[in-house]
Amino acid sequence: MSEEIKWSDWLDYSQEQIAKTPESPGVYMMHAAMKILYIGNTDNLKKSITESSSASCVCDAKRFRYFLTQSHNDIKEKLLEEYKKKHDGKMPLCM
Repeated sequence: MSEEIKWSDWLDYSQEQIAKTPESPGVYMMHAAMKILYIGNTDNLKKSITESSSASCVCDAKRFRYFLTQSHNDIKEKLLEEYKKKHDGKMPLCM
């Protein structure tokens, strides 16, 4: 990848942590039980992570992390390609 990914720490999937999330473009991952549930991208991280709390599968998430980037579409696609290579072509559980 041309852009080095600098993830945030894994954060508890709580209203308190979501409230601290920037309203910036980026890529994010949702995680539970040692598995990546979802890899998403957005123009507004805070809004998308807040909205994902109502999704039936992603609501099981325990933690999330994000990476601020303007090129979130390209980064998400590369992350999904890497994920599929490591998991026999399978997508994350909630995708």
